Amino acid sequence: MAFVVPAEIGHAPYAAPLLEWFAAHFADLRVVAVREKLFPELSEDVWLLFADGYGSRTEHLKLAALESFDGVRGCGVEGEGCSLSEWRRWGRRLRPMLLPSDCRAAYRAVADSSRATSLGSLAQVGIGYVSGDNAFFHLRPSEAARLDIPAHMLRPSVRSGKQLKGDAIDAATLAAWQRDDAPHLLLDLNAASSLPDAVRRYLDTEAGQEAQRRYKCRKRDPWYVVPNVFAPDLFLSYMSSRSPAMVENRAQCVCTNAVHGVRLHNGSSPSDLRLRWRNPLTQLSCEIEGHPLGGGVLKLEPREALRVVIPNEEVLPELNLAFREGTDVLSQWRHRG
Repeated sequence: MAFVVPAEIGHAPYAAPLLEWFAAHFADLRVVAVREKLFPELSEDVWLLFADGYGSRTEHLKLAALESFDGVRGCGVEGEGCSLSEWRRWGRRLRPMLLPSDCRAAYRAVADSSRATSLGSLAQVGIGYVSGDNAFFHLRPSEAARLDIPAHMLRPSVRSGKQLKGDAIDAATLAAWQRDDAPHLLLDLNAASSLPDAVRRYLDTEAGQEAQRRYKCRKRDPWYVVPNVFAPDLFLSYMSSRSPAMVENRAQCVCTNAVHGVRLHNGSSPSDLRLRWRNPLTQLSCEIEGHPLGGGVLKLEPREALRVVIPNEEVLPELNLAFREGTDVLSQWRHRG
């Protein structure tokens, strides 16, 4: 049997039961990963799946990585063998198998030792709030002043991963947003025991009535109170073209669900985690635990971020080189074409 399958077979959770089933029913199981698009006119990136010897089973699968597919060479390529136990050890993902074997071995040697830990052991990672109507709930400073909205009911908010630049969101960052009159002020009424007249007038505007009819708002009681508003210790980008950015929150900003909020356990240092996040081991781990989207974007879901490996100590320089090379390899498999 031969199938054209989505490239998500290399990382998606729903792909694992499929491969388990094929391994339990066929003697030979092969996956061919193709870096260049098989169908350039389509948005879907695809790989190939081959199975032979129905009625038997196998404890191994083979993965072949091709730059492009010529229709003949691709069908006959054998690929590198991988035991199912090793595949399961990598979270039942094929994507790490694209790495050179020595890089995989070096990564596992550090990741499975006391020299490293997971982000989940250091922090909680979660999405920010969903306002239900960003245009209504986020005000420009000039708008807030004109409407006479009380300052204590406005929270500076990070609304996009594009805002995660440098080491931290701090007072200077907020001053720049203020000068630009950016719509960064969330109308946060969670702590309001009563609503000032100025706020009531704003809620009763045509824009407010339109917001009230939106799905997320009409499911809330009261509709104007945005849930899950919190100020994390750090922000983590959700989708990135290079590597996920981790930035300190020194200005007590909140965030939308366009970025992740990172809340540390046991009073750990935000600066320490930010510096450790930039280690080549962690950058490679982001590629391993995250997953690619179209256009070369790397997406890191909260559950994936929790598994990212963080070094406990300085990794040997020669390993850093291998980890950087591994990051480059997986980055090239994000299907930018």
